[in-house]
Amino acid sequence: MAMRQGIFDLREFYASPLGVVARQMISRKVSEVWTDLGGLDVLALGYATPFLDGIGGGARRTLAAMPAAQGVEAWPRGARNRACLVHEARLPFPNAFFDRVLAVHALEESDDLLGLLGDINRVLSPSGRVILAVTERRGLWADVESSPFGHGRTFSRRQLERMVREAQLTPLGWTRALYMPPVPWISRWADGFEQIGARLWPGFAGVILMEAAKQTFALRPKGRTARVPARTRPVFAPAGAAASMSERPVASTGKGPFQRASSPTSGKV
Repeated sequence: MAMRQGIFDLREFYASPLGVVARQMISRKVSEVWTDLGGLDVLALGYATPFLDGIGGGARRTLAAMPAAQGVEAWPRGARNRACLVHEARLPFPNAFFDRVLAVHALEESDDLLGLLGDINRVLSPSGRVILAVTERRGLWADVESSPFGHGRTFSRRQLERMVREAQLTPLGWTRALYMPPVPWISRWADGFEQIGARLWPGFAGVILMEAAKQTFALRPKGRTARVPARTRPVFAPAGAAASMSERPVASTGKGPFQRASSPTSGKV
């Protein structure tokens, strides 16, 4: 596995026009699902601090954990530091400590993907939720090495679901973001691309976001461990593949932008 992107590269990207748009589009999806964090303990894992502005308000405690291979920066600026350097598969927090975990730029370059997901499970409270944001395999952003989304593994939704279940987490729902081509001068039309792309070319978004919950009573199914190889070159699906994507309404309440995750026996991608 190649070394993770450094903290300076990540900071530089999110200060650029493309980075600002990426932060806005992803933060919007997260905030639409996690509408109220009042009294909850929140962990930002990987490089997730740029996305906390829209969701962190009201939380009882918000901490940032950044992998040692990536590096760490003080956060938040101008206030007491709440960021720390961690071993990605041995998080220095007690069991069942966090109500919400937001993981961005965490999985793609992990040396121990299942170990990382397993430790996320460990630090989640019994009613806790995690949102995993990963690079979409077929997305245009996966081929842009000047952005963090162009490094490490890429994922299909089905692969991500298998990995989440293998870590004894229950996928609840999923959505996509970053339909805009990764070209700076197009960023002014990002909102339009998000609206149109979700309808016309859903499989070519740059990012998949999946929400999962702790399996409090579920039994771990037997079977082979799902494996997602590190990407050595861009991988694109056939042009017609996106048409088979099933996007069903998520929650029984009818609220939220996430689509319902498939059942373990579903053959749909």
